Amino acid sequence: MINRQLIRRVTVAMLLLTVLNCKNTDAQMMRARDYGIEIGILHTGSYNAITDVPGVKVGQVTLKEGDSVRTGVTAIVPHDGNIFQLKVPAGIFVGNGFGKLAGYTQVEELGNLETPVVLTNTLSVSTAVAAVIEHTLSQPGNEGVTSVNAVVGETNDARINDIRGRHITTEHVLEAIRKAAGGPVAEGSVGAGTGTVCFGFKGGIGTSSRVLPDKRGGYTVGVLVQTNYGGILQINGVPVGQELGRYSFRTTVNEYKEDGSCMIVVMTDAPLTSRNLKRLASRAFAGMMRTGASGSNGSGDYIIAVSTAEDLHIPYSSESMYEEWREIRNDEMDLLFQAVAEATEEAIINSLFAAETTKARNGMTVEALPVEKTLEILRKYNRLKDR
Repeated sequence: MINRQLIRRVTVAMLLLTVLNCKNTDAQMMRARDYGIEIGILHTGSYNAITDVPGVKVGQVTLKEGDSVRTGVTAIVPHDGNIFQLKVPAGIFVGNGFGKLAGYTQVEELGNLETPVVLTNTLSVSTAVAAVIEHTLSQPGNEGVTSVNAVVGETNDARINDIRGRHITTEHVLEAIRKAAGGPVAEGSVGAGTGTVCFGFKGGIGTSSRVLPDKRGGYTVGVLVQTNYGGILQINGVPVGQELGRYSFRTTVNEYKEDGSCMIVVMTDAPLTSRNLKRLASRAFAGMMRTGASGSNGSGDYIIAVSTAEDLHIPYSSESMYEEWREIRNDEMDLLFQAVAEATEEAIINSLFAAETTKARNGMTVEALPVEKTLEILRKYNRLKDR
């Protein structure tokens, strides 16, 4: 008889070793699901990451210098080809517009993405745009290109990072794109999540995925988040923030507000055009709300949803005056909505479990989520699966 628990532990160990080999030395080594926190009803992909979507790759560069530089870059690449020449359908949902998402209006207008998606800090958006343009113009076949819609998102890491120093360079962004790879994705205080704070704890990069049953197409939905926002933390429906005594407005309405932002990138191989991708993106925001987000005034919350389905690739030039494709009917979207909400919720929780206590500028220390106390609370509410 096969010992499934042993197989699972060996598989997890192998994945963790791979993550270590990717130099993810700053991340904790256990994800939420490894502790028995199972969010939702659908199965995850092999890596429980955005890279479970075929062809999707992630690259990250982390900057830690002295006691004040804590920032970085995360790049998400939808397919191996020339993205400008073979664009992909995309839709964007804005939960709250207090942010800087470069490239938004053209995606909204035309319904496609023509570059990698890059995440960084607020004051480095222009640098990242310049780098993405440089990357695109340098691709073979793009010699005649004179307009590039670089899509770059951000969150503000000024509480931990010397953001005014603008330490991100174009080379850092180009390196993140070059390093993009499939497989396990480093989480926590890495890449664009190096200097972020979430629910008063150290935030960061998180990822998760869901796979639909074969009879519903067998499609994969993958999510990657950059968490930097406030509210009252809930994990799998449990009021963890309240139990820990750490949440927004706990003592007085005049206390410092934990404003911030959340960038959410959704990739799927389901054949969807921009209209239903925007609908899918809006359900990812529902997953964010399940974590206890308050959607505060200063929280810039953007969701970029992309379909990587090869049949929907949009050629830059074509001899035909028509676009022809087949996409999923509206009536068949429900399970994809469920999948993206679950994956977003778990990706956010993974970002918290992976992040470590960080000391930064001005002697500030941002504590990591206290894992053992959190697990005790989840046991109290009977929300842990036996492992």
